[in-house]
Amino acid sequence: MTMRTNHYSRRTLLKGGAASIAAAALPAPMIWAQDIKDVVLRQAGTGVSAFNEVAAKVKEDLGFTLEMTALDSDAVTQKVATQPDSYDIADIEYWICKKVWPTGNLQAMDISKIKNYDKIVGIFKDGKLTPESVIAQGTAPHTVGFVEGPGSTVFSTQDSGWMTLIPTIYNADTLGIRPDLIGRPIESWTELLNPEFKGKASILDISSIGIMDAAMVCEAMGEITYGDKGNMTKEEIDKTMAIFTEAKKAGQFRAFWKSFDESVNLMSSGEVVIQSMWSPAITAVRSKGIPCVYQPLKEGYRSWGGGIGLSTGLTGVALDAAYEYINWYLSGWVGGFLMRQGYYSAVPETSKEFMTADEWGFWFEGAAATGDIMNPQGVKMESAGAVRDGGSFVDRMGSVACWNAVMDENQYMVRKWNEFIAA
Repeated sequence: MTMRTNHYSRRTLLKGGAASIAAAALPAPMIWAQDIKDVVLRQAGTGVSAFNEVAAKVKEDLGFTLEMTALDSDAVTQKVATQPDSYDIADIEYWICKKVWPTGNLQAMDISKIKNYDKIVGIFKDGKLTPESVIAQGTAPHTVGFVEGPGSTVFSTQDSGWMTLIPTIYNADTLGIRPDLIGRPIESWTELLNPEFKGKASILDISSIGIMDAAMVCEAMGEITYGDKGNMTKEEIDKTMAIFTEAKKAGQFRAFWKSFDESVNLMSSGEVVIQSMWSPAITAVRSKGIPCVYQPLKEGYRSWGGGIGLSTGLTGVALDAAYEYINWYLSGWVGGFLMRQGYYSAVPETSKEFMTADEWGFWFEGAAATGDIMNPQGVKMESAGAVRDGGSFVDRMGSVACWNAVMDENQYMVRKWNEFIAA
């Protein structure tokens, strides 16, 4: 990063008329408000949360520049793990922590600097949405959410006061379908391999996520009962990939995709009628006026959670700016923006302040819309009377069967997955 390095104590960003107070409080000419405008933070992440509107709002509200680079999950994992000087902020999923945290390229974050920490949902602290919740299989965020202290590469089993990522967004993923082209109810993950959809099905080609969808299908079919879908044995991996390879050779899959843009094109064109999908892809298809449903399935959801990590190279005023960015991120505007995309905010109650009562009711409470529901860009998605696929926040996140994961047999799994794709 090319900028001055100043080691001030952390201060709340002062704007407008308050700048004169800051000037009086600090030795001239070294003023936080003066330095902040020179900061450029480079954020590397996946496309699911890399919106130009967020970068523009950062500039407007905080005064510094946020440069976003959107990559697929495997590419951002490699970047964070092997190119520590190429980014300041890692906007990544929790399962990626298992791959990148041991490299020492990210710094543990002090929760005492996070203003809304007490309002973060329990999923990210102890794994439970409610006190009665059963923790799902896979890499649940709280299991890789804390480390033992600054400089530690060992995950903590409890809240240590030092987080690997500050949680931002998450969702419960399922299959996307074209109800107009299918013409009947879809209730189970088994439908992905139903010969009825031969040549019109798709699964995502990101091994760590794709195999979780495959496991949901195989378990729903009664073919395999996993000890932990997120940490399979070699035998379980072999059985899973054998079932999907047989289906692939029989012509079940139209294509495999890596980005949600690819999945949008497959679904919008009607080439595919059932597939792995992400929330923004559903939003994008519907915004074109094409029917597309994020179908609740009786076996539950495959879930993921994302957060912001900080490079160990981030120091001084740039590090202060990064903490300001995190606190701003959790203060509500971004949460409201992303909730209209179909995601959930790590701090729902602040997001509520940036949504209308109708938006909050539709997206969070599972209530019927009373008026038009718009996407983040202001394009109409739903009309009055519509109810969100899967219902309320508690209904959806309370039905998570597994989290995206990294397995002990990860290298073996990746090799077997690649053999499946190439078969």
